[in-house]
Amino acid sequence: MNDLMIGRRGALTVGLGAAGLLASGAPVVGFERDGARKIVVFAGGQPVPVLDPHVRYDWSTRMIQSSLYDALAKYVNNPPEIVPWLAERWEASPDRTVWTFHLVRNAKFHNGDPVDAEAVRYSFERGLRMNKGVAWMLKDVLAPDAIAAVDAHTVRFTLSRPMPSFLTFIPLWFIVNPKQVQANVDGNDWGEKWLTVNDAGSGPFRLRRFEPQSIIHLDTVADYWKGWPMGEERRLSGAIYRIVREPAPRRALLLRAEADWITEVPADDFDQLKGQRGIRPEDHKGITTFAITMNTTRGPTADLNVRKAIAHAMDYDALIQIHNGGASLMTSPFPEPIPGYIPVPDMPRRDLTKAREFLSKSAHPNGGFELEYVHVQGLEDPRRIGLVLLNALQALNIKVNIVGQPWPTMVARGARAETAPDMVSVYVTPVSTDPDVIAGKYHTRAHGNFWGMHHLTDAQISTWVDQARVETDDAKRNALYAEIQKRVVALQPEIFGMLANRRWLMRDWVRGFTFCPLRLTGEVDLYPIWIDAA
Repeated sequence: MNDLMIGRRGALTVGLGAAGLLASGAPVVGFERDGARKIVVFAGGQPVPVLDPHVRYDWSTRMIQSSLYDALAKYVNNPPEIVPWLAERWEASPDRTVWTFHLVRNAKFHNGDPVDAEAVRYSFERGLRMNKGVAWMLKDVLAPDAIAAVDAHTVRFTLSRPMPSFLTFIPLWFIVNPKQVQANVDGNDWGEKWLTVNDAGSGPFRLRRFEPQSIIHLDTVADYWKGWPMGEERRLSGAIYRIVREPAPRRALLLRAEADWITEVPADDFDQLKGQRGIRPEDHKGITTFAITMNTTRGPTADLNVRKAIAHAMDYDALIQIHNGGASLMTSPFPEPIPGYIPVPDMPRRDLTKAREFLSKSAHPNGGFELEYVHVQGLEDPRRIGLVLLNALQALNIKVNIVGQPWPTMVARGARAETAPDMVSVYVTPVSTDPDVIAGKYHTRAHGNFWGMHHLTDAQISTWVDQARVETDDAKRNALYAEIQKRVVALQPEIFGMLANRRWLMRDWVRGFTFCPLRLTGEVDLYPIWIDAA
């Protein structure tokens, strides 16, 4: 991979090799070294095609973005809480339409420029005007010209109407250096082309090497303005994210101590490895939903009765078995910890009699068609779920073609109803603690995003979502969300699957990991990580 890795590879190939060293009890040195400091190596299967924090986010992309950039506030801990970051404090007007953030005085970008109010104002304007990635969170209530740099350390946001979820989205808006971005604008692209492969942040890491399909190498910022929680002596030299698409090679890297940490671990691998000496498991009940999204506008799944038939034919018990018990079935489109959650009556469960009844009402009463099921290439559990679906739908004379595709390809296909697969396996983690982030999955504005690959269009749901996101009375708001949950289940845009535990495997010298359920699937916070070994 690079010259810093030669030391470890050489050490591991001497004598017995890594597997033999593990078996013999001899010490294995697994982390990279950069002089006296260490580099943690994290392996996952998902590439990072875009670094621009205002254009795109998914788990691997946001993990790197949150290492390079800072936001006004940050989510930490479990249950999640918002803590000040670039902003040391904030307040809102009585009607909660005017929010004022007071910035810390010592924050600086990687090139030494101060992180001031103008940088914050510019970053939010950029995100809103580009209208990609994070824009959906605020664009309905925040106009680009409604953000003011009051003075060098004070920023004021004036919303067009109250929005209860406003503060919960603030940790998702990273601040870029306007001087660097503007110096690299190409036409009217707001510097997007440049920021795709470069960083202009103030975060704890800076970019050293970016190969989006294979390796991203980050260096720690020695004089990071926030300091280092483990202390200067223990601070890492950097972090390497290795993109290894298949689970078997990731497992081998961990066993050979060529990776310190892996994610996207199949349940069987997790159970086999979690008790091995030198390996520490992290297993947490999550709020990430797994669903099989169905195309509601094209092909057989455009028929509600077909979708209902598929949902009642699915073997839900198999979802728990695939995860070796490390999951729980969804009882609503909302995860239970999200405010406004209700258990929806009559959630579909396997019932072939009902499945056949629904199919008989459709345009395909005898089945006789094939559906494409797409999952992320290299993710073993969704592939196995595809096999469960294939077997379940045989009873309805429906064939299933299981296709693994890279995440960017799958998302690009799903962006348009005309090209979206019939069925897609999707993990969705709420990006904030507000129920709007889940309800919004079923609004028409979700079209084009990975969480909206069902392309559901329902005026009633969209109206309720719009009303609920600005309702300040909690009782009225929760009543709207109850109706949304029931109607979404009635329209069956997806097979509502399970909430899988969030799991990682790491070498036992990795320190500083803290679980926050709002981080996306395999995402981890690299900032507090250090290595406790000689």
